[in-house]
Amino acid sequence: MKIYFGVDIGGTYIKFGAFLQGDILWKKWSVSTDLSEKGKRIIPAIADEVKKCAVAFSKEKGETVEVGGIGLGIPGPVTKDGFVKNCVNLHWNAFYPKEELKKYFPECKICVENDANVAALGEYYFGKGKTREWDENGKLEKTCNCMMLVMLGTGVGGGIVLDGKIVTSLRGMVGEIGHISLDMKEKEQCSCGNTGCLNQIASATGLVRVMKRYLKETEEPSVLRNMKHFTAKEICDSAKAGDTLAQKCVEYSMGLLGKGLAVCSHILDPDLFVISGGVTNAGDVILDAIRKGYQKEIFLAEKGSEIQLSELRSETGMMGAYAMVRENV
Repeated sequence: MKIYFGVDIGGTYIKFGAFLQGDILWKKWSVSTDLSEKGKRIIPAIADEVKKCAVAFSKEKGETVEVGGIGLGIPGPVTKDGFVKNCVNLHWNAFYPKEELKKYFPECKICVENDANVAALGEYYFGKGKTREWDENGKLEKTCNCMMLVMLGTGVGGGIVLDGKIVTSLRGMVGEIGHISLDMKEKEQCSCGNTGCLNQIASATGLVRVMKRYLKETEEPSVLRNMKHFTAKEICDSAKAGDTLAQKCVEYSMGLLGKGLAVCSHILDPDLFVISGGVTNAGDVILDAIRKGYQKEIFLAEKGSEIQLSELRSETGMMGAYAMVRENV
């Protein structure tokens, strides 16, 4: 019997999923990411967790188990040949994680990709992208051929899936929309050197930054004025509760993201955009603002792409890493 693993590597936690043939999730778990020694312990730790899980499964089933494949999602650009030039979150530089993991599993299929790309694949196969509609005669009427997932975290990242395959490039930068510059009034520089980037405004950290600016520039009342520190979640919660200044912040930040999606739509014309990340737990307050900003900019608005929130939440990357290796074995 074979067992397959989807591994989502983050700067704080590594999330694992152990799958059986037929897309059966047998076990999911996470461990803390050991960033010591410039991240050199990460791959050995993954190998150890995979081996322990395979042994446990073998004992439970009473038969020999083979590791059939391992998919890794990396929080940074990954080239077509699996090279990671620089991954700040993991302290990796000029590293081939696939080759390193091969030392522990020489006969095993191993796939490595950017985390946003594998998350897109997970959403495509197991989340909103799997949506299918049949007519009354049982004929397939609607399917999702092209989907773009947008991740909102410390930055704004993205991944594109076309006909079930990740769209990638030599440099591994496809879908990285965070540095599209859209607000010409913005004065503060982004980390890239430009101004008005989506990362500055529409990410979770960007939302906090914009709210702080609103509090500084206006005297409008807000419950957030009484808080020394607040998060993107607290901004969204305040907006949902009727805080007008928080509502203005969300409408501006997420409206600009909608404008960015319209730019992507004019180039890609995807069937579906899926928005992922912790702030999406806020629900309609986020989604409505994104859709509103999108509709203002899209050409032929009534025929624009569908925009939905992810339903897989924190499991998207792990599920996608498994889907990636499943499609390649």
